[in-house]
Amino acid sequence: MTEEIYRSCASIAVFRPAGDTFEMLLVHKPRKKDAWQLPQGGVEEGETTSQAAIREVQEEAGITTEVLGVSDAVYQYDFPTSYRRFRPDNVKGQRIEYVFAKVDAGTVVQVDDEEIDQFVWVLPHQIGQYIIRDKYLKLLTKLYDDGVALLR
Repeated sequence: MTEEIYRSCASIAVFRPAGDTFEMLLVHKPRKKDAWQLPQGGVEEGETTSQAAIREVQEEAGITTEVLGVSDAVYQYDFPTSYRRFRPDNVKGQRIEYVFAKVDAGTVVQVDDEEIDQFVWVLPHQIGQYIIRDKYLKLLTKLYDDGVALLR
């Protein structure tokens, strides 16, 4: 029997100035549940987490940026059984690592209307309006705080 593994993923917390604070970018996948998230995707062979995160935010939001720092946070979860039955491989879930980036206030976000169909810039008190899973909400709140501390 083949050992089950977690898919290696990279995610990026992108910040932009908003007055005397910062907003963080969330993107929306066109699905019913858990649709709002940070830009993210799989780490391809030969890529670092940082390279994958930069590629993903370019693909999903049309943003070109640079990594300013790497988070110590990791979010790992198992795919639901209903999803697993459609996967012909041994991937049982995802293990996501995070990086931080900053863009100018006037940066234009362009979603592809296929993989990503909406975006929003949020302040920390607004994150809970979009993120419903408690564990992920706590993680994004921590990433916001850590990212802003890095930027100051």
